[in-house]
Amino acid sequence: MGKIGIGVIGGGYMGKAHSVAFASVASVFDTVLRPELISICANSPESAERYRKAYGFEKATHDWQELVADPAVDAVVIASPQATHHDIAIAAFALGKPVLCEKPLGVSLEQSRAMVAAAAAAGVVNMVGFNYIRTPASQQIRKFVAEGRIGQITWFRGEMTEDFFADPEIGGWRAQGIANGTMGDLAPHMINAARALMGPIERLSASVETVHKTRAGTPVTNDDHAQMMCQFASGAQGHLYFSRVATGRKMGYAYEIHGTKGHIRFDQEDQNAFWLYTTDGPEEERGFRKILTGPAHPDYLPFCQGPGHGTGYQDQIIIEAKDFLTAIAENRSIWPTFEEGMEVNRIVTAALSSSAKQAWVNVADY
Repeated sequence: MGKIGIGVIGGGYMGKAHSVAFASVASVFDTVLRPELISICANSPESAERYRKAYGFEKATHDWQELVADPAVDAVVIASPQATHHDIAIAAFALGKPVLCEKPLGVSLEQSRAMVAAAAAAGVVNMVGFNYIRTPASQQIRKFVAEGRIGQITWFRGEMTEDFFADPEIGGWRAQGIANGTMGDLAPHMINAARALMGPIERLSASVETVHKTRAGTPVTNDDHAQMMCQFASGAQGHLYFSRVATGRKMGYAYEIHGTKGHIRFDQEDQNAFWLYTTDGPEEERGFRKILTGPAHPDYLPFCQGPGHGTGYQDQIIIEAKDFLTAIAENRSIWPTFEEGMEVNRIVTAALSSSAKQAWVNVADY
């Protein structure tokens, strides 16, 4: 069992989640690589030191370049604001260090393309933090769909809805810059889910809107919610909705999939269950079945031996850390890589263009 030095850039919400994940992943999954928390970076020496003590790192710094260059740091986790992702990843790849980067990959499609190119040139492991698709339930649903459990897929509906910006008096940095809007912040998760479950999106027609034009007296420069119709390469149709002003929704990562032999429903607010309908058996016995996740489902057993006991948000990040360490140990790509992050960014770009043109667009044109 080899040791691997981990450096985390960003100590807040996601910085803590990743720090906890790498501190515990080897115990949960008995990974070949055993992480050591080497260094954490925050935007001031005081906050960096506070996070170091709280999370158990050996070192603290307010300079991400220092962390990346540290010879004791073998792999870099980027959990800082998205405007910083590009420069940090490029610097880490230049030193041959694997990178796990939070979504969205870059603030623009151009940045994402540059990051993918740098990763390919360096030939090192890279991964994007799409954690919700890693729940045991969604992993099992992906298997059912791929195996044809509900037949040929005809339609997909997905949403990524929350209400943290439903109050128009709430403002701040989230209200500024297109990359911090709903299309930049929330939409990537459900676009990733749609691609994972349905395959590539070929065409789309989107409508993007700013519901509250001012917040706390300051003009808003990004979007509150958006919707898009889409055509998948498989021929199936779909509809996606994203919102940060969906009153009452806390973690509305939800989808339903229609097939010729069945139907599946899932909602992240009830992440340890999904609903399955199949056309098996006589009509009078058909109906939706609620399936509780348990040891028979992917990545569940290492957390708990009891079916129905459930996993939580932090466990998704631990599964993500396991995948990252496995990719490094085996020197191979494990989805979702930077390439997936770039493709998600391509669809976001196409959707913003479609909304501006008020027309259908081909994703391949972007």
